[in-house]
Amino acid sequence: MAPEATGVSNAAQAPKPSRFDPSFTQHVIDTMGPKTTERNRVLLSSLIRHIHDFARETELTIDEWLAGVRYINEVGRVYSESKQTRNEAHRLSDILGLETLVDEIAHKIISDTDTDPTSSAILGPFWSPNAPFRENGGTIIQDPAPDGQVVLMHGVISDLVTGKPIPGAVFDIWQASSNGKYDFQDPQNQTPNNLRGKFRADENGKYWFYCYYPTAYSLPTDGPSYQLLQMMDRHPMRPAHIHIMVTHPEYKGCTTQLYPKDDPWLSSDTVFAVKDDLVVNFTPLEGDDKAKLELNYNVILAPKDYKGKPF
Repeated sequence: MAPEATGVSNAAQAPKPSRFDPSFTQHVIDTMGPKTTERNRVLLSSLIRHIHDFARETELTIDEWLAGVRYINEVGRVYSESKQTRNEAHRLSDILGLETLVDEIAHKIISDTDTDPTSSAILGPFWSPNAPFRENGGTIIQDPAPDGQVVLMHGVISDLVTGKPIPGAVFDIWQASSNGKYDFQDPQNQTPNNLRGKFRADENGKYWFYCYYPTAYSLPTDGPSYQLLQMMDRHPMRPAHIHIMVTHPEYKGCTTQLYPKDDPWLSSDTVFAVKDDLVVNFTPLEGDDKAKLELNYNVILAPKDYKGKPF
């Protein structure tokens, strides 16, 4: 229908001109010098455009801008490099969903077979490169917790394309204890590398060991990230989970998290890391005097040169 028929003129349909300097943002971008790398130019140009558009769209006030500056300063103050116990900037990225989004961008593979590779999930702040190798059938429980529920965890690591097992794949696991704390956070009750371990799959791609049924826990509530959660009327809870990282030199590695299916925080995980295929079922185990529960979880890795379906 023509504009005249609706009583709306072309002039009325035209976008309203901005009352702010239309050339300012491009001028800021153009001040980058010739030694700026191409990738940095792309990243910083886009960042500047989005920040400027945000300020114009919301008509950001001076008081609000200063509050943001003070908030960023406070985020930087809550950091512990030596003890690895706090990284508030990382936490802030998590609760805004940024780490989960970047993880998806980096690892999304659409399989061209009937099977998909195991989904990726965020690394989080508590992985350690120093976890010891342990023997299959061993345990990652160094410091038993009185209320910990022991689980026999086992499975097969296999190739996405061939379905064959991957001997020698490394299964790296870490988890919080039954009090919701990792060893770094809890030196009074846990020795270094408690509830951590690496296991090498056998000739049939199998791994097996003992761990704990995972525990839900809250993110810290004494820092800037919690202040932001309060502003958004959100809770700080993470559902119970087990972290795993599975690697092999000839395959794309998989870093992910596993969640009990009955956890009440699954649908509102404060860092948005839950995916359907990562929700698992712990079942009763009989005939094993070391554990009362069992988790059978198979991992599927894509070969390093695997492209999958084109997007």
